[in-house]
Amino acid sequence: MKAGMIALVVVVLALVMGGCEFVSKRNTLVAEKEAIAGQWSQVDADLQRRADLVPNLVETVKGYAKEETTVMESVSNARAALLGAKTPQEKIDANNQLTTALGRLLVVVENYPNLKANENFQQLQFELEGTENRILQSRRRYNEAVQRYNTDISLFPGNVVAAMSGLQREDVYFKTEPGARTAPKVQF
Repeated sequence: MKAGMIALVVVVLALVMGGCEFVSKRNTLVAEKEAIAGQWSQVDADLQRRADLVPNLVETVKGYAKEETTVMESVSNARAALLGAKTPQEKIDANNQLTTALGRLLVVVENYPNLKANENFQQLQFELEGTENRILQSRRRYNEAVQRYNTDISLFPGNVVAAMSGLQREDVYFKTEPGARTAPKVQF
């Protein structure tokens, strides 16, 4: 009788401890999933700030470089795509398009020394550089949150808890476009 009672107590304790571990791990995974959403919100806010600066930059450049309409149109179209994007992947793709278009715009700027000396343009360029740094940091933190979550749901016991809770991998990382690693050519 005593052995049966001890065995029952051991089984109950094991179930309670296992349940506590399950709940704790599930709570951790849910918190990590929310951290991904929070980090994405910061990336999204920084991308919006960038999109808000672009029209002012384009208007300033237009005053000096009237014949560069195709570059201006590509920047405007890329900005519109970013503002119209709904999902993280669409926003990532649109942001890459805007990065490419802004790179071409800055190459055009190099051909106009008076524009580079313009105080409004310098201020806008300074704000855009600051925003680019914000975006870089936000992207890094977002990717770290995705990596942490994906690692935790891949490792034991997180993989068991994730499977039982219906939690799945997040596969939307913010990656650099292959062409973005090449510096644009500036010709005078």
